[in-house]
Amino acid sequence: MTQVINGINVPFVPVVKPEHPVNKVTEGKNSFDSIFQSEIDKLKFSNHASKRIESRELHLSNADMDKLKNAVSRAEQKGAKDSLVMMDNKAFIVNIPNKTVITALDIQKSEENIFTNIDSVVFAT
Repeated sequence: MTQVINGINVPFVPVVKPEHPVNKVTEGKNSFDSIFQSEIDKLKFSNHASKRIESRELHLSNADMDKLKNAVSRAEQKGAKDSLVMMDNKAFIVNIPNKTVITALDIQKSEENIFTNIDSVVFAT
């Protein structure tokens, strides 16, 4: 016997009593939704960006990370897709929908200051 649950044909019917703890939604900071949302909101660094940060000896403090996250959030509010984020003497190309830093460089040590395939520039303050 199959049953449709949330639009999916399930070949069995799960048997769980309504008072069973599995059915209760936990509230607060340990709920699945809050943990899931906090992971989605994190700024990620691609493998390429991580290598560039290390090889170019770019140092990011907690304050720098906060500035970068804030810049990404502001770009997201404006509907940006791929942004150049300028912070002090550093430049980051960030894919805004995925909240992923694609590459990073020190502007003063850069040979070419041409950035392509971006739709916005954000100054991180």
